[in-house]
Amino acid sequence: MKTIEGKVVILGAQGVGKTMVICRYITKMFNRRISPTIGAAFYTCNINLERGKVKLQIWDTAGQERFRSMAPMYYRNANVALLVFDLTKHSSFNEIKSWVMELKRNVDKTMVLVLVGNKSDLVSQRTVDAEEASQYATSIGASYHETSAVCDDGGVESVFVAAAAGLYDLSEENHEHLNSLRINDSIRSILNSDDQPASPSSEDCLADRSIAHGIHEKPHMCC
Repeated sequence: MKTIEGKVVILGAQGVGKTMVICRYITKMFNRRISPTIGAAFYTCNINLERGKVKLQIWDTAGQERFRSMAPMYYRNANVALLVFDLTKHSSFNEIKSWVMELKRNVDKTMVLVLVGNKSDLVSQRTVDAEEASQYATSIGASYHETSAVCDDGGVESVFVAAAAGLYDLSEENHEHLNSLRINDSIRSILNSDDQPASPSSEDCLADRSIAHGIHEKPHMCC
């Protein structure tokens, strides 16, 4: 059974909840006290799929405009881009379109795109409807997911499982424009049973490590 390791970059405007979505998935809890990301933060997470194991190296980028120029450091050589917007702020949805245009200009490798509409719990304040977002996702070849870090109903997990599944699909392609993935074959099953759902693994949990200028280290909890 293969183990795939790939790079994930999370892009989106300030305040859309990028870090909260990650922490909700990793910790299974909502934390209002998370401070804004400075530069970028790094996380790792292992996900068990039926087909194999996927290790995500997640770069959470800062949404502030003053850090925008640093973004290419993180999306270059990335295999997956999570494009997060706030369902209550249409301007954040429009900003995703500019991120996609930037990726198309600067990334010549195949990437998995996952569009994420966050804050789905704020129904009365919603300004981006599901059909509009879904149609846009289809136009850029992305999957679309709606999430709430406050009261998650499975949407957060679907985002990371989609990223992992997309990485696994990339690993089975033989394409000259494919970004490098680390692929390890193993005859040992990493699942405890055939019925185990896709979920974070308790194996190989790593502490955050600063490996580029401007990275803000986050307290890491095992995923």
